[in-house]
Amino acid sequence: MNDKEQLPDVNRREFLKNTSLAAMMALMGGTEMRAEDAAKADANSPEALTKIPPPPPVSYGVIGLNDWGREILRTLSLLPAASVAAICDTYAHEFRKAKEIAPQAKTYEDYKQLLADPAVQAVIVATPTGTHRDIVLAALAAGKHVYCEAPLANSIEDARAIAKAAREAVKVVFQPGLQERSHPQRHFLVPFIRSGAMGRNVMARAQWHKSESWARQSPNAEREKELNWRLYQASSAGLLGEEGIHQIDIASWFWKSRPLAVTGFSSMILWQGDHDRDVPDTAQAVFEYPGGVRLMYDATLCSSFDAAYELYYGTDSTIMLRDEKAWLFKEVNAPLLGWEVYCRRDQFYTSTGIALVANGSKQTALTATAVSASPYEYAPLYYALEAFHNNTGLVAGVVKDFIDLYGDGDPKGLADALKAVKLPKPAATWQEGFEATVLALKANEAAVKKEKIVFQNEWFEL
Repeated sequence: MNDKEQLPDVNRREFLKNTSLAAMMALMGGTEMRAEDAAKADANSPEALTKIPPPPPVSYGVIGLNDWGREILRTLSLLPAASVAAICDTYAHEFRKAKEIAPQAKTYEDYKQLLADPAVQAVIVATPTGTHRDIVLAALAAGKHVYCEAPLANSIEDARAIAKAAREAVKVVFQPGLQERSHPQRHFLVPFIRSGAMGRNVMARAQWHKSESWARQSPNAEREKELNWRLYQASSAGLLGEEGIHQIDIASWFWKSRPLAVTGFSSMILWQGDHDRDVPDTAQAVFEYPGGVRLMYDATLCSSFDAAYELYYGTDSTIMLRDEKAWLFKEVNAPLLGWEVYCRRDQFYTSTGIALVANGSKQTALTATAVSASPYEYAPLYYALEAFHNNTGLVAGVVKDFIDLYGDGDPKGLADALKAVKLPKPAATWQEGFEATVLALKANEAAVKKEKIVFQNEWFEL
């Protein structure tokens, strides 16, 4: 019998009780384990690293079962070890479609009842923006991990309340629904934006164009009013808040800076004469960043032409992002960096774009079936929920193990331990969600009022 066969099966809790906190953090994906900690762990069990199980499964409650809520349910069904324990909506007729996706889920018409369900570990809030505050605060108080769709709220005060609660809830994961912050393509692009490969930043353009009404129909007049919350300024953050927040946030992330001011414009084109709606169907915003760099953004529900894209202009090259893919267009007098000679090139009218994808080399392109094929298998929502799922599982495991080791009477020690954890998947934080919400809400305000707003530092403070 070899040494491995002679080893007894390791009991996870007993192992953790007999090892150091630093070793535990290393095993759970935290800071690098020092030599002396590794030796202690090895002394307790040579097989410890292989016997510690992965983070546990996570059971979810989804609050809000509209079209997007059902898309969230479908996406959760793709994640290993994710289960939907409960679903909630104030309108019982929504349960039928949702149960087709999550047939085993319990149904609740009151989110407070869902939060009281011990089977629910994490909640996803997909309700109208103006309802987020009460639900999120209650969920965090109940000890649930929370994924909240962006924007966090339709007022800075409500968004600040959510951010404060998320900051204080050290035992749980809070993730705002800034999906692009988790997308592999965006993380692949960050070095190109920040490393000087584009030369000096000049400006950026971005748009979101979609020809649709935003109006929803229902035989129930009260329900129809609820469904159409995005059409009214009292409950909606407008086009720039509900849709533009994602692209606006990415510009600030890429450039590692906050805009100084925003000037907005808006029009009622498609909905002109419809006095029941007061949210503009077309809006533009110009964000002024330090160094004279600007982002020009526009969104409309009147035309689908050219759909959605982003362009980042530099003195040496420009990067275009479209359909979760990206290309770099070099100036003719730009210096040769070396790596680009190995990349695939795609033709755009009279310009040639260098494909910025992990599999974009010439060798890989030889086996590609089509240049237009997406390099990523899933939509941005998948990567955001995958990050939330993995990070929640890890944090839940660390919290449990810390309490098993040291009890529940050392909140500072637990907070310090969690700060050392290296989360396995990139995701937006409560602070980034709050700042993005402030930017989007102020941009919407500037557009509605057709004026320039200078950002004040106190708006971003908790």
